[in-house]
Amino acid sequence: MQIPRRKTREVRVGNIGIGGDNPVRVQTMTNTDTLNIEASVTQILECVKAGAELVRLTTQTPKHAQALGEIKKELEKKGCKIPLVADVHFLPEVAFEALKFADKVRLNPGNFSKPGEDIEKSLIPLIEMAKKAKKPIRIGANHGSLSDRILQKYGDTPEGMVESAMEYLRIFRKHDYNEIVVGVKASDVLVMIEANRLLVKKMDEEGMNYPLHLGVTEAGNADDGRVKSTVGIGTLLMEGIGDTIRVSLTEDPAKEVPVCYSILQATGRRITKTEFVSCPSCGRTLFDIEKTVNKIKLRMSHLKGVKIAIMGCMVNGLGEMGDADFGYVGGKPGMINLYRNGELEKADVPEAQAVDELERLIGGSSKGGFR
Repeated sequence: MQIPRRKTREVRVGNIGIGGDNPVRVQTMTNTDTLNIEASVTQILECVKAGAELVRLTTQTPKHAQALGEIKKELEKKGCKIPLVADVHFLPEVAFEALKFADKVRLNPGNFSKPGEDIEKSLIPLIEMAKKAKKPIRIGANHGSLSDRILQKYGDTPEGMVESAMEYLRIFRKHDYNEIVVGVKASDVLVMIEANRLLVKKMDEEGMNYPLHLGVTEAGNADDGRVKSTVGIGTLLMEGIGDTIRVSLTEDPAKEVPVCYSILQATGRRITKTEFVSCPSCGRTLFDIEKTVNKIKLRMSHLKGVKIAIMGCMVNGLGEMGDADFGYVGGKPGMINLYRNGELEKADVPEAQAVDELERLIGGSSKGGFR
C-alpha cells in the first residue's frame, strides 16, 4: 500500500506549479556555457523534447544572468516557454540580477553569505527583491559545500545540511516570504536519504510545508549514476517525500529526463507510460520471452497507464500478473493464453498470432476503459 505524498504548499515557477496537488515535476540542468546562447537554447530544446519541465542553468556572473533573458527570448521565438532556473553560488549581486530574468533562483546557503556576515541582514534585500519580482527561491544545501561555521558546529553530517537549510528557511519565513522550494543533496545516497528525512521532521516540527527538491549529486554515469539516483530518490518518493526531482548524470542532460520518469513510474508517483511486467524466464518458459517482450514494448509503449504482463508459463503467471490489465502467458508449447483483468479471454492462440491478438484485445477494451 502506497504512503500518501506529503502535503506541501504550491509554489509557482513560470507557467507550472511545484508542490500542492501538482505532479512531481521533472527537471534537469544544462552543461553548456550559459553565455553561448545558441548552444544553450539547442540543449534546452532537446531536454524539453525528452520531457523536462524545468531547466536550470549555471549563472556565475551578472552577464550570465542577463544571458538567461536572451535565452528565454530565443526559446519563446521557437514556441517554448519552459521555466528557467538560475543556479547561483557565492555572489549575491548575481542573484539580484538573475531575479530579473529567471523564473526561479537557486541559492546555496553554504556559500551565499560571506564568513562572519550577518546572514539575516544579507538576505533581507534579496527577499524584498524576490517579493517585488514575484519569483520563487530554491534553498539548496549540498553535503559537499557546507559553510565552515556549520562544519565546526555539526561536522560533515545530515544534521549540518539540514541546519544550513533551516536557518535560511526561518529567515525567509520571518520576513513573510514563502515562495520557496528546498533541497538537501549529497553524493552519498544514505546521507541524502537521511538528510531529507530529517529536513521533513524539522519542517513539520516548525510548521513548514515547503516543496522538496530531490536529487543525488554527482551520481556518476551509466548504471552507477542511474542506480544511485533510483535508490536515493525512489526511497524518498516511496515515503511520500518529494515534489520535484533531478537525476544528475555525467552525460547529456537530456538523458537524465527518462530516468526521472522511470523512477516516478516505478514508485507510482507519476504514471507516464505503459507498465510492463515480465518474468526473467527459466527452464519452464514456453516461448522466447526476451524477444516477445521487446516486440510488445515496441508496439504498445504508447498506452499510458496500461499494465501488461508477459509470463513464460502458467506456474507463476496467473498470480504474478494478478493486478495487470492484460496478460500474455505461455499455456503450452507454441500456444499463448491471453488475459484481461485476470480473466482468461483467449486460450491456445498460436504464438505467431498472439501479439497481434493481444493488440486487438487491448484496442477493443480501450473503448470501455481499463480498470
